[in-house]
Amino acid sequence: MALQLKTFDEYKTAYQRSVEDPEGFWADIASTFHWDKKWDKVLEWEFKTPDVKWFSGGQTNITYNCLDRHLATRGDQTAILFEPNDTEGEVRKLTYRELYHEVCRTANALKSMGVEKGDRVCFYMPMVPELAIGVLACARIGAVHSVVFAGFSASSLADRINDSACKVVICSDFNRRGAKNIPVKKVVDEALALGCPSIEKVLVHRNTGDPLNWNKEKDVWWHEALYDQATTCEPAVMDAEDMLFILYTSGSTGKPKGVVHTVGGYMVFAMYSFLNVFQYKEGEIYWCTADVGWITGHSYIVYGPLLAGATSLMFEGVPTYPDAGRFWQVCEKHKVNIFYTAPTAIRALMAAGDRWTEGYDLSSLRVLGTVGEPINAEAWHWYNEKIGKKKCPIVDTWWQTETGGILISPLAGLTPLKPTYATLPLPGVQPCLVDADGHELEGDGVEGMLCIKFPWPSIIRTTYGDHERCRQTYFSTFKNMYFTGDGARRDESGMYRIIGRVDDVINVSGHRIGTAEVENAINEHEAVVESAVVGYPHDIKGQGIYAYVITDRPVGDLVVFEKELRNTVTRIIGPIAKPDVIQVVTGLPKTRSGKIMRRILRKVAAGDTENLGDTSTLLNPEVVDEIKEGAKGVVA
Repeated sequence: MALQLKTFDEYKTAYQRSVEDPEGFWADIASTFHWDKKWDKVLEWEFKTPDVKWFSGGQTNITYNCLDRHLATRGDQTAILFEPNDTEGEVRKLTYRELYHEVCRTANALKSMGVEKGDRVCFYMPMVPELAIGVLACARIGAVHSVVFAGFSASSLADRINDSACKVVICSDFNRRGAKNIPVKKVVDEALALGCPSIEKVLVHRNTGDPLNWNKEKDVWWHEALYDQATTCEPAVMDAEDMLFILYTSGSTGKPKGVVHTVGGYMVFAMYSFLNVFQYKEGEIYWCTADVGWITGHSYIVYGPLLAGATSLMFEGVPTYPDAGRFWQVCEKHKVNIFYTAPTAIRALMAAGDRWTEGYDLSSLRVLGTVGEPINAEAWHWYNEKIGKKKCPIVDTWWQTETGGILISPLAGLTPLKPTYATLPLPGVQPCLVDADGHELEGDGVEGMLCIKFPWPSIIRTTYGDHERCRQTYFSTFKNMYFTGDGARRDESGMYRIIGRVDDVINVSGHRIGTAEVENAINEHEAVVESAVVGYPHDIKGQGIYAYVITDRPVGDLVVFEKELRNTVTRIIGPIAKPDVIQVVTGLPKTRSGKIMRRILRKVAAGDTENLGDTSTLLNPEVVDEIKEGAKGVVA
């Protein structure tokens, strides 16, 4: 069986086999990897507890499959291509052989610091190659990495360190981000001052060389720790179900959930999904703009591409520095073939104006991708026309931290495309739609809650230290199903469109309206950059629709503008979806990963502004007060 599907018919055949004979299907895929010992059983599972095991008894090391097995055939090929924050900065190219040596040196340094198999290591670093090297070094020796996005507050960092009792923190001195130098080590110091008793050492990578405080008892320079370390390190033999990493995701209760992924199943699915979704070809340059602090960076900057022997571009900067043409300048400079980014970034660049896309040679681009949220139609078409020149398939990928890899997406150039639709599940993924009572909705042209009724190899295994929370969050809502928390629509051809979180569906006079759908319509207005829609209590309708809208120009006549918006929504969806309240804002409260915090917007819309919870970890906490103040002047 081919590892990479080449036609839509091949996809359909593979999908059918993956449903009828999942164990045989995944055994064939897994057999293409190096195993020190073959598995005893492909799959054991039940969702009640839950308890899922893939490739039980199998032994391997994911870094052997990322690095060692490529050395004979592509040792001199670039594995990681680093584009720095500053346009005049040094571009770094690490070949597979060089990356192998650096990972081994770092692994040996960690061992010399007392890090052992099973120990947890926290990363709080910018997007530099040393982050990928450090992550792989942990996996090399069987330590569990926990990467925290280097933008979270000291308090949030301390919470994550303490939840998993990390032994070492690895950070940089400073983080270059746009025109700023952000004091990363200082935040780590503040976190430790709050109380992190498990931390024994802080390993510091010299990124900028700016002055910083130093604790001789705990702090160790990266370059000094690696000095004289051997360039080989025997990979730890790991069981397929040994823990590979913990990645924290926001919980509805406010306490972050430590999502646990294990070695074997994650390895198999990361490479399989990478090869098939992006249809990667030997020698291509692949660029995912995400941060390794998020699951996208884990699966589709580090593990997926390296397992597949690809060249993965790491970018330290931001899309708008030094100007809004930076992404396209990088694509031209490195002749990028596959480009994978977030709709948030696309909308921001779209708002900056088409002139920033002009003058760049984007002819190398072959595949475009989106990740993080459903992409609205206007952004999809702009991306298709201005960046892809209508020649590049757009893979609108749906997945989650908990899924480990992409579950529903077009396969580039194979799957028929439909704007705003994630289209079809990957082989091995069995989605279904259910109603509020958990009854599966058969047939096409239906809308409901998105569940998965059979395990895939990279499914979440537990939430660290609290398995009951894992059960309650994902497996207790509907019997024998993984509940994604998202609503979705399956059209007449069986394609899936993600509507948004189930709590982002508004019930207006008995009609269920997806917030993403209303936002999509509002965003069609020529003056709108971005919008967020929430429900609020309405005396007559039960729930009304409250829209927060960002414009690309000052609104002259507010009454005329609001009428235009309502007419636009009426035209695209119908009068039932017209916003009752429209508030023009300069920004929306977002998490560091770019997701809109609708919980805050719902409370403001409902007039409940006294207890908005912790807003300090937001990307832009200052916008919350502005929204609260502005809400006083809007008319329902």
